[in-house]
Amino acid sequence: MEAVILILALLVVVFMALGVYAAVKVIGAAKRGVDRTITQARRTVEDTTLRAKSYGQVGVGGELAQLRLSLRTSMRATQEALQSGVAEDASLSESLGLFQRLGVHGHELDADLKRLEREPDKATVASLLPGLKERTERITHAAESLRWAARDRARQFAEDDLAALNVQIDVEAGALRHWTTEEPSPEPGRPAGRVQEPPVGDPAHRVQEPPAGGQAGDEGTPQAITAPDPRLRTGYPWQKTARPETTN
Repeated sequence: MEAVILILALLVVVFMALGVYAAVKVIGAAKRGVDRTITQARRTVEDTTLRAKSYGQVGVGGELAQLRLSLRTSMRATQEALQSGVAEDASLSESLGLFQRLGVHGHELDADLKRLEREPDKATVASLLPGLKERTERITHAAESLRWAARDRARQFAEDDLAALNVQIDVEAGALRHWTTEEPSPEPGRPAGRVQEPPVGDPAHRVQEPPAGGQAGDEGTPQAITAPDPRLRTGYPWQKTARPETTN
């Protein structure tokens, strides 16, 4: 009895532990989903704000917004291209690692540009713009190089696969048309397998001439050399039986 109670208690503890574990996993997934949604919403708001500043604001503020927008757009496009391609091409993992190192410099530059947007000394910020532009171009150029290299690699793989597929299709099409290399099919109405007779004018169609002493029939058909034996002839019901001849 005590053993049964102990087993039931252990089962209850196990079920409670599983329930707690499942609840923690569900809460964690929900929290990650909420954080992802908040991050994406914040990113969309920031991009919209930067786009509005770059087009509607003139001077140093508009140039800083344009640099931030260019940097964020290039980095995000490269990240999406590498992350989507590494699932099919494992060799892109090294490129993804390089991009993560590049992303550190990109985040630092974005933070510097964001801080300079709130800087009241616009003259000092204007003097820093040439260096900030060069820094932004170097990072975006590196990101674009990785992105286009990954796209060119994927396109080359697709072209190679298409070329190999075309070769296989050509081979299969040739196998399906194998009858064109065999003997032609017999003409309609002529049974297959029968030897075709030569035409009348062909030398193989000439009939062997009867030997000397032979006689031709009424229609010119040559007779056999040996005359048929009368005893082998089949009689008919209306014929009388021949009587043997007697000698006197």
